[in-house]
Amino acid sequence: SNIIRYGSTVALKHVATGKYLTSIGNLCYTTGSQKQLIYASDSEFNPNVLWKIIKNQSLDNNYSCTKTDVMLQHKISGNSLGIFYYYSQYPKYRYEYHKSPSSNHTEVSCGGSDYIWNFKHSKLENYEGYLKSNDIVNLSIKKSHDNNKVEFLRSHDVQFTIGNDTFQEVVCHNERLGGIDEWCIELIRQA
Repeated sequence: SNIIRYGSTVALKHVATGKYLTSIGNLCYTTGSQKQLIYASDSEFNPNVLWKIIKNQSLDNNYSCTKTDVMLQHKISGNSLGIFYYYSQYPKYRYEYHKSPSSNHTEVSCGGSDYIWNFKHSKLENYEGYLKSNDIVNLSIKKSHDNNKVEFLRSHDVQFTIGNDTFQEVVCHNERLGGIDEWCIELIRQA
């Protein structure tokens, strides 16, 4: 069956650009958190685009539900997709979230301090309560240090550079949802 169970390996394809949610273990942002970076890479398939779906609480291996709190663990590095907060000193004295390198949205990295995601079908017609391969979803995360404000995973045509390399930015935002917030979840290996 093409229902995605916990523990399955998936790839997340950005619908608007056809690029995949990607991370490389030793490649880090030079701004913000300086943690392992996340970007959207060309559609060619490689191991850096593989993610394991992990249930936040228990270890039971039942079906993955769309509204369930889920962690996305990068297969190669073992780090989880998330967002990072830090304690900002003078003049604000409060927790802030790191900003993305180009567009000043919330930075998305591997190994965040918030890393629990929700899947929601962006089109309701095929919704049966389970997550299935090739479903089109929006992914959201709660900012635990910003009144649990919900932000959505987005990629767009904004780029940033590290050294001589250019990357397509992936961010979290709280603006209106659109086509650039849709991800196709592809089942690579069933749990």
